[in-house]
Order: sequence, then structure tokens, then C-alpha cells
Amino acid sequence: MSKKKKIIVLSCMIALLAVTAVFNFVFTTQNVRSDETVQTAASNYFTQYRSERLTNRNEELLQLDSVIANAEEGSLEMNDALKMKISLTENTEKEMLLENLIRAYGFEDAVVVIGLQSDNVNVMAKSPELTADDAVVIYSIISEEISVSPENVKIIPIS
Repeated sequence: MSKKKKIIVLSCMIALLAVTAVFNFVFTTQNVRSDETVQTAASNYFTQYRSERLTNRNEELLQLDSVIANAEEGSLEMNDALKMKISLTENTEKEMLLENLIRAYGFEDAVVVIGLQSDNVNVMAKSPELTADDAVVIYSIISEEISVSPENVKIIPIS
């Protein structure tokens, strides 16, 4: 498989991951009818999202490992795959850290998604009513750990 095809396949997988997250969010919030169902759906959302993210990241890492193993030593293809693997691993670690910090500040649950090909950071926080003060707390947590401008941070309440 040529380098361009591999890059296209990896880009498509990342795009599919984002589309899956959006569909998951849309379908989860549309099927909610009562407060009890809302709480269950929100809990399931966070658990399901983390599970899907872990599965997708593992698949991406396996594909990157395959590209690295099949590429010539020192080739541009190998270097690109190594950089992408390092970036993916760093983002995963940052996302987990930020999620834990947000929960430590009193939020029941949170999912953080850091863009691989953009500076966007999306935070889905479990909160019945997300106030402006809550948003400031979440943004300050994010800005202390990673450098990101406010316009690139989206905070989405999930109740």
C-alpha cells in the first residue's frame, strides 16, 4: 500500500471516530424521556464513549505499528507514522489527566477529546445545570494543563 493510501486510511479512521462520537451523542440525547432515563443515559454515554475511544485508539495504534513495521528504516512514511503514534499517545494521556482533574473539582463525570489535527478541545461534563462559573473552572483546568485558546474549547453539559 502506498504512503498516500495509508495516510488517507488513517485520516478516514480519525474522521470516523469523530462521526461516531457525534452520532453517539445525538442518539443518546434524543432517546431520553425521564429524569431517571437521563441519568442512566448520561452514565452510559460516558462509559460507552470511553470504551469506543479505547477501541478506536487501539485499532489506530495497531495500524500505525503495522505501517512502522512495514516501512523502511528512516523513511518519511515511518517517521510520519511514529510522529502520529506519539501524538495519539500524548493526547490520550492528556485526555485522561484532564478527565480526572475535572472529576476532582467536583463534577460527576467528564469526557475530554483533544483534536489530533486541530487545536480543538471538547469537554462533555456531566452536570444537571452547567453555570458560567462551572465553565470557567473547566476552562481553567484545561488551560493550566495544555495551551489552548478559549475559542478552541467547547464545553458541553450532559445531564
